Amino acid sequence: MYDLAVIWDWVAFAVRWLHVVTAIAWIGSSFYFVALDLGLKQVPHLPPGAHGEEWQVHGGGFYHIQKYLVAPANMPEHLVWFKWESYSTWLSGAALLMIVYWVGGELFLLDPSKAELALWQGILISAGSLTIGWLFYDFLCKSRLGETPTVLMLLLFALLVAMSWGYNQIFTGRAALLHLGAFTATIMTANVFFIIIPNQKIVVADLKAGRAPDPKYGKIAKLRSTHNNYLTLPVVFLMLSNHYPLAFATEYSWIIASLIFLTGVTIRLFFNTMHATGRKLWWTWAVTAIIMLVIAWLSTVPGGTTLEEAEARPLTPAEERFASAPGFAEAYDTVLGNCSMCHAREPVWEGIRWAPKGVLLETEADVAREAHRIYLQAAASHAMPPPNAFEMDGEARNVIESWYKAARGG
Repeated sequence: MYDLAVIWDWVAFAVRWLHVVTAIAWIGSSFYFVALDLGLKQVPHLPPGAHGEEWQVHGGGFYHIQKYLVAPANMPEHLVWFKWESYSTWLSGAALLMIVYWVGGELFLLDPSKAELALWQGILISAGSLTIGWLFYDFLCKSRLGETPTVLMLLLFALLVAMSWGYNQIFTGRAALLHLGAFTATIMTANVFFIIIPNQKIVVADLKAGRAPDPKYGKIAKLRSTHNNYLTLPVVFLMLSNHYPLAFATEYSWIIASLIFLTGVTIRLFFNTMHATGRKLWWTWAVTAIIMLVIAWLSTVPGGTTLEEAEARPLTPAEERFASAPGFAEAYDTVLGNCSMCHAREPVWEGIRWAPKGVLLETEADVAREAHRIYLQAAASHAMPPPNAFEMDGEARNVIESWYKAARGG
């Protein structure tokens, strides 16, 4: 009989892989076209309506590219649309969010020390915040603020800071940063789906009908594309953050996430300026380094729940389910003896200052809460403890496996 826990983990892995592949395709094409757009040269003898051209060499061949700000005089027979990279990235990311943070919400989404929520309430906040965030952002862009891009960008940053703080008041640190990334990525994909592509289709339809396209559609799409350009790198950081507890498992993780958006601006400003003018604004890297130093300092500021507070907290229904299962006492002792020296609020293993992956295995609630990961890491596989640390014998692994399966009903 197949182990459903193992199968489900492989499903999550496959969807994560798909998400990474599609994200590479989207980010790659996005960065390429930004660099291309900024590097266009206005040379003599361009076709009517052409804004600039670029000669490029790659893979042993030469490419001659011309850009029309509105549209060419005649509709080409073959037109490539760059949209599915964005859609596939968002769809695979949404599926991964559901697998990890909705199905596994009692472990990864909800933090009972922050807010007493039922799983359905957490899922509703998770989904609703992404939708409401896009609607609010879209409203700002369509208001008069759309005529003042700098003010609009500042308001967007304020919105992201507010969401970073808000998510951190409800969700686990890991889920808070991931949802901030999903919140931002939803805005980016919605920009493509609701604004950029429809505006381009209007221009194409005008060309086919013999009408002169309205330049305003290109201007609107350009504004949204610019936002996407500056938001891309912070989203990548937030998607990777769940692997680094120094980013998500700290008292000021919401400030860390907010500062990361500033690094997205400084880094992209360097490359955008270089592609457009050839100038290299090296000061942007100095600013980025200073921001990262502040982030590193914030990650070490003391805070969070103490061991005494964690022991005093009552178990959630999900934790109680595993804590009351047959074999829990033996499994708990096994985990304490093999794992807690590293996975502690104050690790005692030499060279480890913070629990790996932010996983804490000290209290009964800790072990019950992390039952699924303990089983996958120490029973279904031998990933933990690290073999170069010490060997966990087969009997200890069998104790964990028996307890987990008993809690899951066999």
